[in-house]
This record gives sequence, structure tokens and C-alpha cells, in this order.
Amino acid sequence: MADAPYLIVLALLEQDGQRAMPLQGLSLREPLPPEGDPGEAGRAQALELLLRVWQRSATAPLRQAAGERSLLLLTVPIEALQEQVPALKARWIATGDTATLLEGLRALAGGLWSLGMEPRGPLHFQSLG
Repeated sequence: MADAPYLIVLALLEQDGQRAMPLQGLSLREPLPPEGDPGEAGRAQALELLLRVWQRSATAPLRQAAGERSLLLLTVPIEALQEQVPALKARWIATGDTATLLEGLRALAGGLWSLGMEPRGPLHFQSLG
């Protein structure tokens, strides 16, 4: 992992029959433990992304495109953010192949999590790494 990892939150969604992958990110001072919890930084970035997704829903209905793995967090080196992540995003938008996307993200990531919530429960991160 590079000295300055980047935390990315991305949503896999469909709107008007088209796949989309909005994302939100933050430069971290230190790497997150791959099996740990992205903590408050992850929660804050997820909230910002979800607010953007919520605003987007004003133009047309949205739906999750990958079930419980529709909201993902990962840490990557800045170089991957500039080159490999856009390629993975474009491939997923074109094909909708979530398994291949997750495989590619795992190969890049210093940690990969899905974000979920049980009914009446707190937000939780599940390691997918």
C-alpha cells in the first residue's frame, strides 16, 4: 500500500435502465487495517455519497444494482485511483458484471468492505477482502 492511501466509497446503482457508479473519496494519512473497520472516516464518506445519491433520485427512481454489495468501501493507492479504478468502473457500467468488479477491486485494495444495516441496528462494515 502506498504511503498515502485513498479511501473510496462507491455505489452500484441503476437509474432509468442505466448502470451508474457514483463515488466519493478521501486521502488518508495512514492505511486502514484490511480486516478492521473503516471507522468514522468511512461512515462520513458513505454519508456524503448517500446524500449525493439521494439528490440524484429526484430526477428518476434508483435501485441497487448489486444487492447487499451495492455500497462498497475500499482503500487504494492514489495511482490505482487515477488509472485502474476508472477502468474497472467503465467495465462494470458496460457489463454489469459485479463478480468481476469485486475481483478487480480486491486485487487493488488494501481493504474492501460492504456497508450495511440490519433493521433497527447500527451501520456495519463487512470485510470482503
